[in-house]
Amino acid sequence: MALNLVMLGPPAAGKGTQAKTIAREYRIPHISTGDMLREAVQAGTPIGLAAKALMEAGKLVSDDVMIGVVRERLDRPDTREGFVLDGFPRTVAQATALDGLMGPRAPLVVVEVVVPAEVLVARACGRRTCRDCGTITTDANASCPTCGGALLQRRDDCEEVVRERLRVYERDTRPLVDYYRRRPTFQPVDGNQPPDAVATAIRHAVETALETAATAGRRV
Repeated sequence: MALNLVMLGPPAAGKGTQAKTIAREYRIPHISTGDMLREAVQAGTPIGLAAKALMEAGKLVSDDVMIGVVRERLDRPDTREGFVLDGFPRTVAQATALDGLMGPRAPLVVVEVVVPAEVLVARACGRRTCRDCGTITTDANASCPTCGGALLQRRDDCEEVVRERLRVYERDTRPLVDYYRRRPTFQPVDGNQPPDAVATAIRHAVETALETAATAGRRV
């Protein structure tokens, strides 16, 4: 069965790192809407210009813009065997639109990475992003552990913006948990543990959800 995975969780929960791992293991694209928007900002596209101020203030980009970005991406041939969505949906309106985009695809698997708020603030304020390859690390070294590039702190990783992002998450994105909770393919995972343990827990959650979906399909 194809894996169509949505990674839910607040900023700095580690879902981006884990999403990349799952995407590699299942050989499906990792679709990070945050990365797509940052690329648009750097390129100065209309979407990028519209999103820049909002992102730097920790606000959400409009539903219409995000739905359009994801619709275009899911129409590409490399998503036929599945995908990992990281950063979308962030509102119930986006989740409803995503359900409409799924069509005949396999059911969505939704994994929520759960981490306490104060841990999230400490993580976000301590992390750095490689200017060259995009690797995110909390290593205190001055160069990227992957490619040796310069490590920079993103503007939206200062404490004030991080706390605002968490407030926005609780207000606008937390209702997604209620939206998805009753689905048999929804799985919460404890993200407040070492990365390898989180990866193992997510892998188990995905396998459980896929088996549940397959069993439900056989009953139809």
